[in-house]
Amino acid sequence: MSTQLPLQFEFQTNLTFASFYPGDNAEIVNQLLAMAGDGAEQQIYLWGESGSGKSHLLQACCQQAKTEGKDPFFLAFAHDEPPSPKLLEGLEDMELVCFDDVQNIAGHAEWESALFAFYNSHRQNNHKLLLAADCPPKYLPYELPDLKTRMSWGLTLKIQPLRDDQLIDAMTFKAHYLGFDIPPKVGRFLLNHYVHDLPAMWLLLEKIDRATLAAQRKLTVPFLKQILAEQ
Repeated sequence: MSTQLPLQFEFQTNLTFASFYPGDNAEIVNQLLAMAGDGAEQQIYLWGESGSGKSHLLQACCQQAKTEGKDPFFLAFAHDEPPSPKLLEGLEDMELVCFDDVQNIAGHAEWESALFAFYNSHRQNNHKLLLAADCPPKYLPYELPDLKTRMSWGLTLKIQPLRDDQLIDAMTFKAHYLGFDIPPKVGRFLLNHYVHDLPAMWLLLEKIDRATLAAQRKLTVPFLKQILAEQ
């Protein structure tokens, strides 16, 4: 396998358990921490709506596994044509494999067959598999019934989206992690204008962090509007 892996295979070092606001998902975080360590769970399937944090948690599990001395692998399946299934060759030897957006290989017969073969070999090696999708296993539109069945062999967990009353807490948590504070007025402004797109919100907070550092200014609503106008 090439050591020059494409971007979608790379770990994003800022996506850790420490930077994830759990909300009502503390038990999921605990399950993944155990999986990254010496926990007994061999397979976990996460599902939830877009922007709920599935990709973050898969990346965090990989990061944690590395700190535990394990050798993880991460792959996100894009909406467009997936890469060659030959990518799976040798992955059965990886101690932890994380596949994100597994619904996106549905209908690609060659990929479904290759994933089925990988699944069996990887499981026989007693290694761990973490999967994420936008629906429960039984609703995956796979053409290969045996592959769909295997997706539900392990523990299936639904990620709970943030409630309205948790959103400002989540923003405050993220800002503190980055190293700045969000005053209540700024939090309400962000809530009113950006709550519809949480992934964009997290990216915006990173931009705000850079802007406040560069300007050496505290965050206010007028300064926030200035930052937004420069996007």
